[in-house]
Amino acid sequence: MSDPALGLLMLGLIVIAIMMGFPTAFTLMGLGIFFGFYAFYDPSQFWWDNRVFDLMVQRTYGAMTNDVLISIPLFVLMGYVMERGALVDKMFFSIQLAFRRLPASLAVATLIVCTFWGIASGLVGAVVVLMGVIAFGPMLRAGYDVKLAAGVITAGGTLGILIPPSVMIIVYAAVAGQSVVKLYAAAMFPGFFLALLYLVYIVGWALLNPKVAPPLPPEQTRVPVPAWVPKLQAAYAANMLRALASAVVAPRRALAIGDAGEPSGERVGYPMLLRNLLVALGPFLLTAGTLALVWWYVVIHQQADTESIEALGLQPLGGAVVATPAEPAASGPSPLFLAWFAGIALLLGAMLARYYWRMNADRFEVLKLLTSSVMPLAILSVVVLAVILLGITTATESAAIGAAGAFVLALFARTLDWKRTKEAVFLTAKTTAMVCWLFVGSALFSAVFAVLGGQALLEKWVLSLDLTPTQFMILSQAIIFILGWPLEWTEIIIIFVPIFLPLLKHFGIDPILWGVLVFVNLQAAFLSPPVAMSAFYLKGVAPPHVTINQIFAGMMPYMLVVILCMVIMYLWPGLTLWLPTWLYGG
Repeated sequence: MSDPALGLLMLGLIVIAIMMGFPTAFTLMGLGIFFGFYAFYDPSQFWWDNRVFDLMVQRTYGAMTNDVLISIPLFVLMGYVMERGALVDKMFFSIQLAFRRLPASLAVATLIVCTFWGIASGLVGAVVVLMGVIAFGPMLRAGYDVKLAAGVITAGGTLGILIPPSVMIIVYAAVAGQSVVKLYAAAMFPGFFLALLYLVYIVGWALLNPKVAPPLPPEQTRVPVPAWVPKLQAAYAANMLRALASAVVAPRRALAIGDAGEPSGERVGYPMLLRNLLVALGPFLLTAGTLALVWWYVVIHQQADTESIEALGLQPLGGAVVATPAEPAASGPSPLFLAWFAGIALLLGAMLARYYWRMNADRFEVLKLLTSSVMPLAILSVVVLAVILLGITTATESAAIGAAGAFVLALFARTLDWKRTKEAVFLTAKTTAMVCWLFVGSALFSAVFAVLGGQALLEKWVLSLDLTPTQFMILSQAIIFILGWPLEWTEIIIIFVPIFLPLLKHFGIDPILWGVLVFVNLQAAFLSPPVAMSAFYLKGVAPPHVTINQIFAGMMPYMLVVILCMVIMYLWPGLTLWLPTWLYGG
């Protein structure tokens, strides 16, 4: 058997061994040592002088000193602290009340919580199990179809590996030698777009067939309103924003209301009125602050940088600064940005105006619930991503901020004790060790595979097909899609993605675009039988009467949604490449 054929035999054996249940990392190392011993064998030397052992040491040292991998334990710790801190229950209740008038409101709330929680944790198994415990039972008791309930949890739970900060993106960046920051920016819009497609599918199914998601009974959609709120409305105005603003300006009637009706017996005082007014103005303040920050970064900050560079007689060129005479630069933002910014500002302004015009007691209480449950997690996630994307911190420093913020949120909610902290740290160490040993095994396996000529043989075969870039894109993504049936994303990213990477340059395909397509594609790895880990995660916490086949049936339509998302991404690459190009240049 020729050496390249031995390389292909390695590839086949690793797939068979993983499907038989052997540990992936140690199987990779074992096959690498075995075939590497043959590849480097020299009969004139003692067997212990075989170079494969030196290669093993070098690859282990290289994996352990990879700076990109340092952020993995910190992001994983952030996710496990939030998961062990039990911060989801109140969030699910508040979002369900906010969308109570929408068809399939429980399923919609489940998907939104999965998306938020996926951003915060990036842990697929933890999100699926958590939402299976919190949301699966209420959906079944409300008469929801089992397939709809199972599908939304399993599909929504996988979004954590796509939407940044994601461990899978970090692993791909280390394997492909790409920038984690650019990959985060590129995966941002496709991740939220896939969540939007899931949402459209759920609501559309409920509209076409109302039996799969019956309306909730009135007692489950009733918002608990404290006793002082109707009294405040009677004293000032039915609109809660006007009532609170009037009470802050003229508090005499409000202070005479007395007991607030809260379990704590808190009385209506001026600090309470002011605090509630700030809560009511929360959406306006957050929206205005975000728009102001974007305007500062795009217009004021970048224009100041350009003027300082031009004052030195330098010319900015593609992110670098070269010492050539500077030509007059166009001042101010581009017309495209102005049109985009104005459109977004007008849309948000109209939505807020409608919201405040219709703010009654129910809407105000829902807003308070959302502020206390969703806002802290949303702010932490936005801060973690913003400091990376804006270049304020590195990915590792941002991960440290996220882990520290997760501890603060859990401690503030008083849900994190010493036992849960130890569990979070232990699970973080376990997951990190798994990823690092996978890197060691993959590095050794891929090196031996290349030495035997397997990589060159596959490249020669692909090039002999005389494919167009589109055909190669379809072929590579189809192979990864099929590999997602028996394998998990870790094996695919670590073992098979490096086979395709050298060919991207030949076909002129951007590795950032191709990588994000792989990220979306690998959503199917959690949704495709027979492995379909999301199904088994959910089955472990589902009622006994729910079968694994029902869960599989509920997941299958979401695989079609994933394929639709990939097609749109390829036909419209700006969905993926616009943000990293705008932030960091070509």
